[in-house]
Amino acid sequence: MKRTAKKARGIYEKEPGSDVWWIRYADSSGRIRREKVGNKGAAIKLYQKRKTQVLQGDKLPENFRARPVEMRLLVEDAMEHCRNNNRGFAQDRLRLLMILRAFGSRTATSLTPQDIERWLAGNGWSAGTINRARATLSLIFRLAIANRKTESNPVKLVRRKKENNGRVRFLSAEEEIALRTVVTSRYPEHLLELDIALNTGIRRGEQYSLTWSDVDFGTKLLAVSQTKNGETRHVPLNTSALAAFAALYRNSSGEGYVFTNRNGDRLLKSRHWFEPAVREAKLKDFSWHCLRRTFASRLVMAGVDLRTVQQLIEHKTIQMTVRYAHLAPEHQRAAVERLCSVPGTLEHPTDTRTDTAHAEVPEPNRQSIN
Repeated sequence: MKRTAKKARGIYEKEPGSDVWWIRYADSSGRIRREKVGNKGAAIKLYQKRKTQVLQGDKLPENFRARPVEMRLLVEDAMEHCRNNNRGFAQDRLRLLMILRAFGSRTATSLTPQDIERWLAGNGWSAGTINRARATLSLIFRLAIANRKTESNPVKLVRRKKENNGRVRFLSAEEEIALRTVVTSRYPEHLLELDIALNTGIRRGEQYSLTWSDVDFGTKLLAVSQTKNGETRHVPLNTSALAAFAALYRNSSGEGYVFTNRNGDRLLKSRHWFEPAVREAKLKDFSWHCLRRTFASRLVMAGVDLRTVQQLIEHKTIQMTVRYAHLAPEHQRAAVERLCSVPGTLEHPTDTRTDTAHAEVPEPNRQSIN
């Protein structure tokens, strides 16, 4: 009597005679899964492997045969996320568009750490710009993983560049005169924007996102909602800032965006006037962000303590603000001078004591600190 071959459990041909075998099994949650494999031998091996993985409690991907997702779709998701969360969207958008041009046609799984490193190194960017582009690319993959569109983040294997944060570029008095002269002559309608930047220290994206509802002339406070950290903060307005806002208010409807053109349309950026003015004023290595550094530097040089400067400039950590500490030499000198009055300090004989009150002090090196 002819014996019938025993049918293997969990293995089957979806189309009898096709020799294309599938496996069927239940995962640890009881969910039935099916996978297309190939020949029968391969199907048996994979079925046994999956059963072992289920018994061991291993996490299985949602879809083993999912089609690789293109980077352009992940960039679109990140664009929507940044827009909805107000995370300095103007700058994020520029970086996302650069990533789209570079990798839009690639699939997420095909992108390797080496691909990313070559792209970052091949643009001639500074270490800071490279790190910000790297962070944006990492955000794309983190969102994709959260949305179950990919499983890994290749950016994790790309090291950050070491940034030189010791250099603080700010506007000297002479440079401010040169810049104001050019702006007054060539771009007078933008002079108030410069005044507000220098006297508030807010970021360019924050400044050009202001609406009149954010300006409180009564309390002399500016509500900055579209911040880099996603939290609203209140910036006190000094006399110069208040005067600049008041002048803008008189020439506006008092509603909508603060910074508009002659037609009442919102201004989105300053590059069309600021960068040409910087070039004409012959300022080297100076960007809009240096106006923010000028705000912080002048506070420190005026004797404002670093903790207060940190709060006004919205630095996450005090370490970021400590970069400006060297600009307050009088405070450091006063601190070490206290040693001279400590009890028990060795006193010098009267005839050899140095008369510090009348001692000649060399002319200080007045080289600008950049």
